[in-house]
Amino acid sequence: MTVVAGLDAGTQSVKLVVYDADARRVIASASAPLDLISGEDGSREQHPAAWVDAMRECFHAVDAGIRGRIEALGVSGQQHGFVPVDAAGEVLGPAKLWCDTSTSAECGEIMDAVGGAARCIEVAGNPILAGYTASKLPWTRKHRPEVYAKLATILLPHDYLNFVLTGERWCEHGDASGTGWLDVRTRTWSRTMLDATDATRDLADCLPPLVEPDTLVPVSAAIASELGLPAGTRIAAGGGDNMMAAIGTGCVAEGRLTMSLGTSGTLFAYADRPIVDAGGAWAAFCSSSGGWLPLICTMNCTVVTEQVAKMFGFSTRDGDARIAATPPGADGLTFLPFLNGERTPDLPLGKGVLAGLGAHNMREAHVYRAAMEGATYSLRYGYDAFVGAGMRFDRIALTGGGANSGAWRQMVADVFDCPVDVPAQVESAAFGAALQALWALQRAQGAADTLADVAGAHVAVDPSLACMPDPARVRAYQPAYQRFLRHLDAVRPLYAASPSS
Repeated sequence: MTVVAGLDAGTQSVKLVVYDADARRVIASASAPLDLISGEDGSREQHPAAWVDAMRECFHAVDAGIRGRIEALGVSGQQHGFVPVDAAGEVLGPAKLWCDTSTSAECGEIMDAVGGAARCIEVAGNPILAGYTASKLPWTRKHRPEVYAKLATILLPHDYLNFVLTGERWCEHGDASGTGWLDVRTRTWSRTMLDATDATRDLADCLPPLVEPDTLVPVSAAIASELGLPAGTRIAAGGGDNMMAAIGTGCVAEGRLTMSLGTSGTLFAYADRPIVDAGGAWAAFCSSSGGWLPLICTMNCTVVTEQVAKMFGFSTRDGDARIAATPPGADGLTFLPFLNGERTPDLPLGKGVLAGLGAHNMREAHVYRAAMEGATYSLRYGYDAFVGAGMRFDRIALTGGGANSGAWRQMVADVFDCPVDVPAQVESAAFGAALQALWALQRAQGAADTLADVAGAHVAVDPSLACMPDPARVRAYQPAYQRFLRHLDAVRPLYAASPSS
């Protein structure tokens, strides 16, 4: 029997799934929480040691007999994180994360050095947006000079866990494309972007080599023993959490669209060629499966509904009742949910805005609905850019914590006027990492199946969670979404200003 595992290091927790490929079922799972270090300047950081501790906790929570059957493991990690490592492999400081907006000024500095956002897109396929790894390097040079002085290697979160597991440093194209330094068209590091980020040193020396999706590297003997893994267990290339979720939801072929309702919200589609927008309407990322993954990211999704529920003293588990008690459009209440700044739309200095308050809608249920609608409308805003570019989709595969809400699933179907499917494996990033490991293992054994073949054989949907658009609600959401766009246009000038103005 072939048993593989997938580990996903997210913002809020580390999750582990162990998958029996012959039985087509997850035979064990575990999770461990993570803390977030937040600052008023927009900084969002974590200590990489906490990821390692959580990884250990997850493995030790799984029965030793199951751990002893694992042949290969894939690692998924939150994108864009900046892990500074010295020549000996020691972490030099906390990791700045994808949701860190304290480096927004450095984003502008890098783009100015290249010749503007449009020139960045021309050179490498993407502008440098808030949270991208590139901006964290000049910030570190300014604010943590002792870290910069000792810096030998820049690792992304999933790269760092791979390094802990194997003792080797490498990166793969999907996660690398989220740094801002990768030319996504050629799938190589861009000398222009590296020089614009730091003209005083050769940043190429700080970046690990890029490997192919079917790479397998042995787990070190010491770590295998510590985690209870068999000697000879191998690690796949892994990738960013969105890239692994693409595999875990079957988004590895043309025409597929996945939406993730997590702390952040994402929309991504597979392409067999670079899909670059001259205006930067979406992230022109590579996939971790040998292709490309045009992606929309919003920085405020379930975090918004969670904050509203916390403010009113109830659990999001009870949130669906609030949605059922209120009509689409929240009786005129509009929530621009930019609590952490925003990437789509591009407002890194944005803040949350609640508009349209009246005596009739100043209630917790209305505010909760407006928060869920606002998070959904932000994703719809990005989806409109995909459609405007000629992309077409028949169904949406919905994943992430928000997909557990029946009300949110139906809202997505209605706001997007598109059928919604929910994969049977809810931890799509961890599951996708396990499937990548399975595919790489099979290729090493001589199999000719593509990753799309493997996903097609193992990714299933839960028919009981599928949602079809309701025509009446589709019509009701249309003016509410247009109202959201009008409010968005109204606040753009306000949040385009510098913090001191």
